[in-house]
Amino acid sequence: MASIEAPALHAAGEGLVTYLQIWRAAHPGGESLSGVLTAMAEAGAAMAHIVLRGPLMGAMGVEIGQANAFGDRQRRLDLLADGAVASALRRSSTAYYASEEEDAILTLRPGGDLAVAVDPLDGSSNIDANISVGTIFSVFPASPAGATASFLRPGSEQLAAGYIIYGPHTALLFTLGEGVAHFVLDPETDEFRLIADGLRIDSSTRDYAINASNYRHWTPPVRTFVDDCIAGIEGPRGKDFNMRWMASLVAETHRIFMRGGVFLYPGDQRPAYEHGRLRLLYEANPIALLVEQAGGAASDGYARVLEHTASTLHQRTPLIFGSVEKVARISSYFTNCAFQSSSSPLFGERGLFHS
Repeated sequence: MASIEAPALHAAGEGLVTYLQIWRAAHPGGESLSGVLTAMAEAGAAMAHIVLRGPLMGAMGVEIGQANAFGDRQRRLDLLADGAVASALRRSSTAYYASEEEDAILTLRPGGDLAVAVDPLDGSSNIDANISVGTIFSVFPASPAGATASFLRPGSEQLAAGYIIYGPHTALLFTLGEGVAHFVLDPETDEFRLIADGLRIDSSTRDYAINASNYRHWTPPVRTFVDDCIAGIEGPRGKDFNMRWMASLVAETHRIFMRGGVFLYPGDQRPAYEHGRLRLLYEANPIALLVEQAGGAASDGYARVLEHTASTLHQRTPLIFGSVEKVARISSYFTNCAFQSSSSPLFGERGLFHS
């Protein structure tokens, strides 16, 4: 007997408001979570207009002399994005707000039932070069124990996560724990419209993304993996690869969602880089949840990212994510000494051949 497929709940071109209405109908009690998604979309639409105007808005990428809580120099657009997101979330049921641009957790609505962690403007150092930047967000249930406990918990406890990328077009990708939805902002109506629901990461690509200028600082597992890729069809992998790097986590993530591949930002031997550079709470956690919901994997080289519990608000972590097969292969370089080179010459020979 032939099986009958259930009709799709959502149609291409559907607006975000309608999408969330349908979702709420199937998830009683989901009003607060859909309200956060609506707020993030509103902030994203506002930021899209600012980014679109570029230099007409002034020097958005100029450092303003302050450092954020992580020690990075803040830029004008960082602060505009932080303000836009916080303002929009105040209209939702967000009790606590943690931001890369804030020294401490903010209480937006006492008694609210959600906690939202945000990188308001990822990749802001690229803004004056007209390279895609974006906003990354993570949603947890607010803890009865207060603000800190709401965020310092395993990433697997996220209720939702997503990012907004400001590029040639503005796209919103998010998960509510049931796959990944892809929306694009319609500039004529200022509404996000559905492009695809249930997005999946392609596992057949040969792309990998890493900042190769740090080669001399990498640990042997990372060097070995990259050496094998560079060796191409003559090397142990037996095929050619393409290396990518845009220095914007949102842009790298979006490319992997659209074309597949794997991204690496490992820890290395430089001072302050031993534990990576990306932040676990509002960068690695939301990206990891999105990637897993799309059939991919996210690791620090040794363990699943979502198994980790942040011990501080701005804790760093190595991050490797993309197709399951590629992440598993890279992890094997970390955990199996046979995949490690004792020296670092490109195309160096190793005793173990693997495909």
